[in-house]
Amino acid sequence: MGSTGSAAPVMQKEAKAITVLCVDDEQQTALRSVLESEGYKVLVAASGSEGLETFKSEAVNAVILDYWMMDMSGLKLAQQIRQLSRSVPIIMLSSYIELLDESLGLVDVWIRKGERSPRYLLKRLAELLDVGSSA
Repeated sequence: MGSTGSAAPVMQKEAKAITVLCVDDEQQTALRSVLESEGYKVLVAASGSEGLETFKSEAVNAVILDYWMMDMSGLKLAQQIRQLSRSVPIIMLSSYIELLDESLGLVDVWIRKGERSPRYLLKRLAELLDVGSSA
């Protein structure tokens, strides 16, 4: 009889052991809620420097960061994370698409704030982590 819901969780079971670091000085609560609803363990940081310290001290599987932060840009943070790890996926969030060129090679996915749904973010994250992304 057809599907009972069109928005099934991206990967509820596999996400349980995956830790995502969210670095955003504005939208921590909303982002955390979306990720935790899918079973991700979420670490939050309100600044670039706090995010870098958390990245260094915790086992992080992926990073989601905002471009504009008070103490350092998301680009600078991405550069510092890349010096520590080339393999951890980084998703950059920003309202300014013209900044995309600056981040090429540093981030894996660029998402323009306000243009994509939380479901899109979850889908891209699952693809980067290679979990629950099979069709």
